[in-house]
Amino acid sequence: MDHDHMHDMPPPSPSSSSMSNHTTPHMMMMHMTFFWGKNTEVLFSGWPGTSSGMYALCLIVIFLLAVIAEWLAHSPILRVSGSTNRAAGLAQTAVYTLKTGLSYLVMLAVMSFNAGVFIVAIAGYGVGFFLFGSTTFKKPSDDQKTAELLPPSSGCVC
Repeated sequence: MDHDHMHDMPPPSPSSSSMSNHTTPHMMMMHMTFFWGKNTEVLFSGWPGTSSGMYALCLIVIFLLAVIAEWLAHSPILRVSGSTNRAAGLAQTAVYTLKTGLSYLVMLAVMSFNAGVFIVAIAGYGVGFFLFGSTTFKKPSDDQKTAELLPPSSGCVC
């Protein structure tokens, strides 16, 4: 293409443009910055809509998706090592795939830029980690029990 003569070309007419600046009355504007409010669309067109109850349900669903994703991330199925069983490998793959899918759903929900959705997603991941990933509710393994019974070492590896 000859770039020297591009300045002679007329600008494209508005009717020939594939992008238009007008919106139809039923379309919602997509936010590109965080905003507060219940009138938003999250994951699906028209959901949760303008109802406060549906917005609350949306927040609960996003929270639970994040908690479940953390539960799956810390699932004992994913931590099984040394097994060459194909069924165990398939189970690990299925759990990992489900966890990844749920995490992407939460990410897409956060991309609605609704501050409430962002806060419940972070809270869901935090609560999920606290319940399933932190040491708060874990039983010490046999190695830890034995180590706790032994007197503290002097640092000598004799």
